[in-house]
Amino acid sequence: MSRKIIKKIPKQSGLAVPSEDLFLLPEKVLQFGTGALLRGLPDYFIDKANRNRLFNGRIVVVKSTSNGSADAFDLQDGLYTLCVRGVENGTHAEETIINSSISRVLSARKDWKTILQCAHDPEMKIIISNTTEVGIVLTQDEIHLAPPHSFPGKLLAFLYERYKAFYGREDSGMVIIPTELIVDNGSNLRSIVLELATINKLEEKFIQWLQFANYFCNSLVDRIVPGKLSETDKKNAEEKFGYRDELMIMAETFCLWVIESDNERIKEILSFSNADEGVVITPGIEKFRELKLRVLNGTHTFTCGLALLAGFDTVKEAMRNEEISLYIRRLMLLEIAPALDSDTISYNEACAFANQVMDRFRNPFIDHHWISITLNYTSKMRLRNVPLLLRHYSKTDEIPESMALGFAAYLLFMKCQKGSDGLYYGCTNGSKYAIQDDMAAYFADKWTISNMDTFVNDILADKEIWGTDISRLNSFAEAVKENLQLLEKQGVLATLAEKQIKKTEA
Repeated sequence: MSRKIIKKIPKQSGLAVPSEDLFLLPEKVLQFGTGALLRGLPDYFIDKANRNRLFNGRIVVVKSTSNGSADAFDLQDGLYTLCVRGVENGTHAEETIINSSISRVLSARKDWKTILQCAHDPEMKIIISNTTEVGIVLTQDEIHLAPPHSFPGKLLAFLYERYKAFYGREDSGMVIIPTELIVDNGSNLRSIVLELATINKLEEKFIQWLQFANYFCNSLVDRIVPGKLSETDKKNAEEKFGYRDELMIMAETFCLWVIESDNERIKEILSFSNADEGVVITPGIEKFRELKLRVLNGTHTFTCGLALLAGFDTVKEAMRNEEISLYIRRLMLLEIAPALDSDTISYNEACAFANQVMDRFRNPFIDHHWISITLNYTSKMRLRNVPLLLRHYSKTDEIPESMALGFAAYLLFMKCQKGSDGLYYGCTNGSKYAIQDDMAAYFADKWTISNMDTFVNDILADKEIWGTDISRLNSFAEAVKENLQLLEKQGVLATLAEKQIKKTEA
């Protein structure tokens, strides 16, 4: 893959090849990180906007870690193939794009002076990052190092260079959009950078410019980007399109990047947002975070125990089963969506998002393993789903049957014993599985209780775990006990089938 190679690629269905003029576009974005998420989401949107002549700017990527090098990007002129595969409205959808949004990739360790020189470019107005959650932390960094150790240190050094290059002009400020998966990522990064400026004893005029001329936007990203294709899929794609690509990645069709702002200047600078409805610039990001947390993540958490105990390894495998698929649909549409219905999120909005989630779960191209979803199971149940239970009961006293079944499966999944290696293991269908949960020892002890009523009541009433006594929710404990007995006696699929029959008869 290179600029020379793409000139030889014949026009063919299913492959978007960049035109030569796209390589002449100015550099407008500085991006910290080379990871698959950035290349599969923000860079995808920017590339699409460039192809539609809506943004007309390319990206300088900073490789911040010491691992690896920028050699692959150099050899391929920053080009990479993005294979978009998934399900939309129940139908398979695919798109293959040669992304030309990246102008060059620079190493923070080797090319720091060159990176700082980018601050002198008047066209460059946007900074994007994804340095993982541990990247947005305050350390006692020295910003005059080449480079500073931390991401906030590097960012501050770049902004300080920008300030000096343009003599502190207000219109020289940057739009900074972190995509790290933490709440209020932009606000947190802003606070850290300001504190770091004080620690480094930078002049007050710069700190004023930093505060009032730059925009740190909270953002939320939602797209599964597994990264590299399997060797077989990669080989098939390369044979089909006639070139080799060491940077080829895949992503699901669903894509969402929510950027929090009500500033018209920011919207003008982020003109790539006009290329795809998946980019949303909005004054309030909370609605989108809540939908993702409760509908997508909450459904994962209620379902993972059921699916694993039923013998399914991946999400797509479980979705091929009629009982599991129907359970998920009922959970989202009949219980989670009504619980979310409010002045902020309408029932119809929640249902529309739920239908997209169903398509995403069915995606045959992604191997999303249920066991990985059970990581920190108890914490996820507390943070994602207990608030849903409380909202449900604030609206009605009816038992949320699907939630109760999912909670019972969680309790059964947490039936475990300590192994000789000090870890805790459960067992289903004759196979052991590791429990990666801080509460594993707690549950190993609780499962020694022989009385089912006492066992369930004790756990549901434990305010230290749940922050509240959920055993007091109307008939919820009784429903959990009944479901737990059924799951132990006849298994997941038979329990789901029985409950479906009862619903049909009713």
